[in-house]
Amino acid sequence: MFKKPTLTTTLIVIVGFLTLCPVIMLLLGSFSADFVSFGQFTTIKYVEAYTDPDFAAILWNTVLFTGGSALVATLLALFLAYVNTRTDLPFKFIFKVIAIVPMMIPHILFSVSWVLLLNPSNGTLNRLLMDLFGLKEALFDIYTLPGMILVEGLLDLPIAYLIIAPAMSAFDVSLEESSKVCGASNLRTLMKVTLPVLRPAILASAILVIVRSLASFAVPSVIGMPGRIYVLSTHIYRNIATGFAADFGKAAAIGMSALAASITLIYVYRYLTSESGKFVTISSRGFKPTMIKLKKGKYPLFIVVGFLSFILILLPVMVLFYTSMLPYSMVPSAKAFAMMSWDNWTEVLSDPISLLSLKNSLFLGVVGATIGTTLSIFVSYVIVKVRSTASGILESLSFLSFSFPGIVIGVGFMWFFVRTPIYGTITALLIGYIATYLPYGIRPISSAFVQIHSHLEESSRVCGATPFYTMRRIVIPLLIPGIVSGWILMASMFLRELTLSVVLSRPGTEVLAVQILNFAEDGLWGPLSALGIIMIFISSILVIIAAVLGKKLSKMEVMN
Repeated sequence: MFKKPTLTTTLIVIVGFLTLCPVIMLLLGSFSADFVSFGQFTTIKYVEAYTDPDFAAILWNTVLFTGGSALVATLLALFLAYVNTRTDLPFKFIFKVIAIVPMMIPHILFSVSWVLLLNPSNGTLNRLLMDLFGLKEALFDIYTLPGMILVEGLLDLPIAYLIIAPAMSAFDVSLEESSKVCGASNLRTLMKVTLPVLRPAILASAILVIVRSLASFAVPSVIGMPGRIYVLSTHIYRNIATGFAADFGKAAAIGMSALAASITLIYVYRYLTSESGKFVTISSRGFKPTMIKLKKGKYPLFIVVGFLSFILILLPVMVLFYTSMLPYSMVPSAKAFAMMSWDNWTEVLSDPISLLSLKNSLFLGVVGATIGTTLSIFVSYVIVKVRSTASGILESLSFLSFSFPGIVIGVGFMWFFVRTPIYGTITALLIGYIATYLPYGIRPISSAFVQIHSHLEESSRVCGATPFYTMRRIVIPLLIPGIVSGWILMASMFLRELTLSVVLSRPGTEVLAVQILNFAEDGLWGPLSALGIIMIFISSILVIIAAVLGKKLSKMEVMN
């Protein structure tokens, strides 16, 4: 349709810059003593980084944090996927949606809500339990490694669920029935039949959660840093957030190890998913999944799944709203309800920095997602429709950034932007956001392109239509569902982005997530909660508007 070599080459240059530029600058920066001596080869920063007496403990914390989060998320995903796809659990159609809704709640707000509940000094749940049972000390302390693992595991549960649930629903239960007929117990059938067949999905889920938790910054910063528990992401942050003593060379050297580990894990993940064909259990001979009747266990399981859904969705929002109405953290009581007011909301809405962060986040969410989605359309077209070596290179480049930890790539972009006029501007954030989250736009649009047969484009060309007319009148209307999905994903990610922002944002370019982090560091829980609810409300409104607009555009194009 387009002049393929020119379009493909142009896209390789654009995506290659977005993807490889921060990596190359990160590598060069790690071998430079400082910004002034950039390009003068030295290994001093690697020596400083890896001979640090605290580095071994930080690596061990990182291993425990990522591995523990993967274990929690994968086990919960296995449980939810099983009851949602293989049993007659009541209202499971609701729970299928609920399992992925937490993706819409910003990670920093989810982390803060658990701090408000379980911090040892004035956590709402801790204070409530102390008053009820006459305890002298708090029962729970969220500022611990198990606390970090629990919250990160809950946050990454949707990722694990989206991988395991399809494999679980496609599992041929006749294999289990055959095992039981041969005399195997339920436990032996589970260990010898069910789990081995689901092994690729389980391992892929665990590895992807490890990658995401390795890149996580919200939980380690909000929960880990107050407890003096540091992982690689917060260790990098400490090296760049110390004012005039910031050491970007050392941060780059540390970041190279995180980047190498993340890329390696992503390739293992892709290998596992490519090998999943060896575990196919469904043939063309009338497969029909069997629902397992829970009988007496139906309602107890319903209560368990309902409670888990409450923890994942309603509890964070309820805690934030409750805290936003109080002058300080209080246990729910008649006195607390009497002291409720909109003062924190008024304070936030009259705070110049909070309003500026709101404006910047809206700009990045709307404009950035629009630019990113437009680029994703052309990239997806080349990946799906242009079968060549160059399109394969473009596909690899476009998905490489999915494995990049945000704070690490932020350091790489910092080494680049500091040499350009856009350093410290909203444009720098815009470029960084698009580079980091481009795969979120490409994935749904590529899936939509696969469904469009090339005969439609050929027919348009035969009738004399130009390539861009064909794209505008035929291809784009058919792509609307995929475009809307890609735009929603990118806008949601941009609005809640934190890890890249803490590196690239400067006075005047604050965003909502960074402002919320600043409130958390200052202990301003009331204003933080109010701003957080506003953030969730804006994200939800944007998603609803995009979905409604996409539906209307689809109907209009069908009528035309």
